[in-house]
Amino acid sequence: MTSWPKAVLFDFDGTLIDSALDIHAATNMLLARDGLGPVSLDKVKAMIGEGTRKLVDRAFTAAGRPLNEAELDDKYGQMVPLYAANLTKLTQLMPGTADALAALHQQGIAMALVTNKPDFAIAEILGHFDLTRYFPVIVGGDSGVPHKPAPDMLFLALSKLGVEAADAVFVGDSPADARSAQAAGMKLVLIEGGYSREPLESLGADVVLHDMSDLNAALTRLAPQG
Repeated sequence: MTSWPKAVLFDFDGTLIDSALDIHAATNMLLARDGLGPVSLDKVKAMIGEGTRKLVDRAFTAAGRPLNEAELDDKYGQMVPLYAANLTKLTQLMPGTADALAALHQQGIAMALVTNKPDFAIAEILGHFDLTRYFPVIVGGDSGVPHKPAPDMLFLALSKLGVEAADAVFVGDSPADARSAQAAGMKLVLIEGGYSREPLESLGADVVLHDMSDLNAALTRLAPQG
């Protein structure tokens, strides 16, 4: 195994996959049931990043009908099957993803997926894009620990991999990803083109990349010296 990093942990939506079009479609189908919306694609992109339940809450607020907790429970329950039917219709890999993951795998670098996305969606999307083999460890939205931007999901993934935070890198695209990695004490790479509501340059990343095709070179630059 390469001496450093021993592991690379990845966010999913906006980092490895561009799922916004499918999430947008499901969100507007949900809103339409109450005679609301549609909400624009750009607005939905800005709602992605802290789990599907939070997205539903934001969507109804943006449509002018904020939800109480009981209503949110109901609407989230309706969103799950709507999105389940639209997981891979329009979703695509982010540029450079397939080659970057293959290169890390060939080098013997362990990988994990750490995403607020609900578990029902993860396996199907990974299988659709033939990525399952790269991720022996997956910490998803139903993992039972606090979601990003808390560091708990990263710590759980590191524990499953048997790797210390100082020996790993987190790759994401959003403020939640940045704050999670920083709280965990991990090196942070952010990828442009995702769903950040803030300029990536303002988030304190060790490296900001145009796309995933630059990842392997960036990891070499981040290696501790001496």
